[in-house]
Amino acid sequence: MSRRWLPGAWIAAAGLACAANAKAADVQSGPRPEGAQETTMRSFQKPSDAELRKRLTPEQYQVTQHEGTEPPFHNAYWDEHRAGIYVDVVSGEPLFSSLDKFDSGTGWPSFTRPLDPSAVTTRTDHLLLFARTEVRSRLGDSHLGHVFDDGPPPTRLRYCMNSAALRFVPVERLAAEGYGQYVTLFESAAQAGREHP
Repeated sequence: MSRRWLPGAWIAAAGLACAANAKAADVQSGPRPEGAQETTMRSFQKPSDAELRKRLTPEQYQVTQHEGTEPPFHNAYWDEHRAGIYVDVVSGEPLFSSLDKFDSGTGWPSFTRPLDPSAVTTRTDHLLLFARTEVRSRLGDSHLGHVFDDGPPPTRLRYCMNSAALRFVPVERLAAEGYGQYVTLFESAAQAGREHP
């Protein structure tokens, strides 16, 4: 379930930071793991550039391969409230969970943390007038977005991601698409909710 977090001071700066190179286009689903077998990190590989150009929409390609940014409030997942995980549209590697998603008020999907800290890498970019911390998928090397230190507890981080870099897998599809190991996260959260209404 999404939580709302609206610290006033950073909204304008966040909009500027995330809106650079914005390009409007519909976000479509990317690659899916074959079969229903559990995935391992070895399952996720970056396809060739020629394959990516065939498989991705122009916006997905621009965002993931050329550090583009989609427009706020006009992307697939900024207002997505279903339970599930978000995977790299390029490689399929699991990146974020809806359990860590919150409404940052910026118009982009925002998370307090990745599913696994080792699933993402960060580096400083200077594409705007100030330094930002870029977030990339570790195996697919896809540009995902940026991380800021103005998020809510428990991490105080805001992973401001591009929907075009992600593919959402709803909880009821996790096992069928090879991400069954993540079902227990949602079962545990549901159990905790029943114990602490």
